[in-house]
Amino acid sequence: MTRWNDNLIAARETFVTHLECSMTGATYPADEVRNLSDAGWPLLVRYDLAGAAGALTREALEARPRDLWRWREILPVRRAASIVSLGESETPLVPLAKVAERLGLAELLVKDEGRLPTGSFKARGLVMAVSMANELGIRRIAMPTNGNAGAALAAYGARAGMEIVILCPDDTPEVNVREIAAYGARVYRVNGLIDDCGKLVGEGAREGRWFDMSTLKEPYRIEGKKTMGLELAEQLGWEVPDVIFYPTGGGTGLIGMWKGFAELEALGLIGSKRPRMVAVQAEGCAPIVKTWQQGEEHAPRWENAHTVAAGIRVPKAIGDFLILRAVRESHGFALAVPDEASLAAVDEAAQADGQLLCPEGGATLAACIAALERGLISKRDRVVLFNCATGLKYPMEDKSLRLDRHEGLAGLPA
Repeated sequence: MTRWNDNLIAARETFVTHLECSMTGATYPADEVRNLSDAGWPLLVRYDLAGAAGALTREALEARPRDLWRWREILPVRRAASIVSLGESETPLVPLAKVAERLGLAELLVKDEGRLPTGSFKARGLVMAVSMANELGIRRIAMPTNGNAGAALAAYGARAGMEIVILCPDDTPEVNVREIAAYGARVYRVNGLIDDCGKLVGEGAREGRWFDMSTLKEPYRIEGKKTMGLELAEQLGWEVPDVIFYPTGGGTGLIGMWKGFAELEALGLIGSKRPRMVAVQAEGCAPIVKTWQQGEEHAPRWENAHTVAAGIRVPKAIGDFLILRAVRESHGFALAVPDEASLAAVDEAAQADGQLLCPEGGATLAACIAALERGLISKRDRVVLFNCATGLKYPMEDKSLRLDRHEGLAGLPA
């Protein structure tokens, strides 16, 4: 009989072989504490996929509990005792049937990552990074955040008994700042943007104060985030959708999914078809979109970045070239949307289909609508939007009405 925690206690038959520089291809031993490659670029985890294919079959997956850890052969954690879990269950695909009908779209699905621990997809990356830090003996970690990533690191760090330091822009949503502190992390508000916070984290790491777990500055968050794509393919009957709209700040999830699809094909679990990957940004912070339009590979820092979608307010992403490679290799595109359109999309999804998106999730729906209007996608496409966090963590407009109990129901519409 399958038990709920079988994936957490199973022997870790992982097939990790080495780490690889994403820019130069230089290789490094696995199971060593590392941030970037010697050339200063993100590191990718590589596996013996031919060997893993014999163990990670459709039948084996079907017999396992449906959580993130069921993909253990192509995850980096080698020892079950290293896992720091808060219950990372598979997230559902939710149809937006009424919105799709209005748009004339064949199928519109939301991968709702708000169901994960700490209410966002950051749990996927941080559970893997913290578990690997646990395995490698790291006990003090710092990270810059716009909110949800810091909350996830604080929660998993508390679970592991680690010391966590979080630096966030001083206009980070209040609920995120208080959530981080509630887990016992030291959280500092910084008078700057997330890349300013990142510079301070990097300075502290060089001084030996802590390990730097900034986006793409260690190899393992990608491995957690790629499970979004692994799950998605299985949920769609071992096929991939036609188009994926992904809210893109640091881009770890988009990069991870693209890596995951290649690994699934090498394992024989899917064919060669790939979804068109769409990097969605806000008009007030769109360095990836601008660089895609210019045909370049690296994006200059976006000045005066601003958007209500705090999670995608990243003026400069270290993995910009990896995001752009995935977009171009998939024949996708990058699209920026105004905040007004994102917030209107949040309202439409909630009121038409009962799905409360976060502002970043709203941006993906706004981008889908814009792409359809511009002929960038077809009405025949199967489209997947990523809602990266529960909408309950964000401020909502007060639309309530008043009713005087002394007047009773007389003041209500008939």
